[in-house]
Amino acid sequence: MKKKHPILRNLLLDAAAAGLALTVFALFHHVLPKQQESLNMQTVRPATAQVSAIQTAAAQKTETEQEADAIQETEEASRPAARMTASASISDTGRGGPSGRSGGRSSGKGSGKNNGGMGGNSKGGSALEESGETAVGTEAETVNVPIAEKFADKYTDEIIETENSYSSPDLSITVNEVNDGNITYYLADIYMRDITCFQTALADDTYGSGFRDSIAGMAALKGALLAVNGDYYGNTSEGVVIRNGTIYRANATDCDVCVLYYDGTMKVMPGSSFSVEEAVADGAWQAWTFGPALLGSSEETLTNFSSPNRIIAANPRTAIGYYEPGHYCLVVVDGRGESAGITLPQLSELFHELGCSAAYNLDGGNSSVMVWGDEVINNPSGGGRESSDALLIAEVRSNE
Repeated sequence: MKKKHPILRNLLLDAAAAGLALTVFALFHHVLPKQQESLNMQTVRPATAQVSAIQTAAAQKTETEQEADAIQETEEASRPAARMTASASISDTGRGGPSGRSGGRSSGKGSGKNNGGMGGNSKGGSALEESGETAVGTEAETVNVPIAEKFADKYTDEIIETENSYSSPDLSITVNEVNDGNITYYLADIYMRDITCFQTALADDTYGSGFRDSIAGMAALKGALLAVNGDYYGNTSEGVVIRNGTIYRANATDCDVCVLYYDGTMKVMPGSSFSVEEAVADGAWQAWTFGPALLGSSEETLTNFSSPNRIIAANPRTAIGYYEPGHYCLVVVDGRGESAGITLPQLSELFHELGCSAAYNLDGGNSSVMVWGDEVINNPSGGGRESSDALLIAEVRSNE
């Protein structure tokens, strides 16, 4: 009887042990949900004390963490800018008029599929120059007017609901399905007296990696009137995450960042221009990292994007538009089906035609979902997928 080779047996045992260790590591670091803490667990207010708290937290980093940050910054500085150019116009397809809200869509929880999105940890990139120029709406004549005093004709003393609209003392929302040739999109026109009506939700009400829920599920949990998917912050560790006034993350990113402030203004800027101290001082209410910006600083359309071609190409989309403090819109474009989806240049053209001052691209692909009431009203690609976060429009006080 031949003896087994002890060296070969030991190698096989070592390989099996290494494989088991890697599996356990991956399970705990990438598969199982992992709760994380915010930078300060406090509501952002325009106060220097808050800046000091963040600076203190940064100063308390270990030497290892500081070295890791320095390495990351060096790598990002040396990364080649794969700027790509694409141009098209949504008007090439011929715009049709808006129709009423359509019924018969799927409702309830999403399918939870996690395929077919924009891919990996990729974000949408940038369309802004790295000079620090900020794309922001023209608001000199309106920024000093409290949003509570604007658009009085849009609100009603009592709640009034129709199939595609909602009005109350604080909110006015109108949702329409628009068929534009071979493109179908859903446009929500939104007015609000209180910026805290513009909320965000985290899956499982928890900040961290691995937590996901359907947009309908998050909307129902928060009692939202309207909801769309967010930037899928949990799919990467880069960028800025400020939700409902709490700063959870402020890491380096080469993507454009969108910030919504307590005074109702919205700004889109290159990630290199974002300062968490300035965000705190200016009263940041929400901040997202995906991008790119969809309008320039003079409200012009954009055609050059530092984004992979698969993101520039026609896809399902979710995006936010800003007119002036208190007036916003949310757009979800169907794609990969009867609706062909839309390119980034076409999306830029759409927001320009809508008359927005600034606009910002959020996560798309299978993530693009719009919930109106308790119903998913669009046709999500692949049935939709769960995400780590959502944008919500909700009442913040009783309207008895």
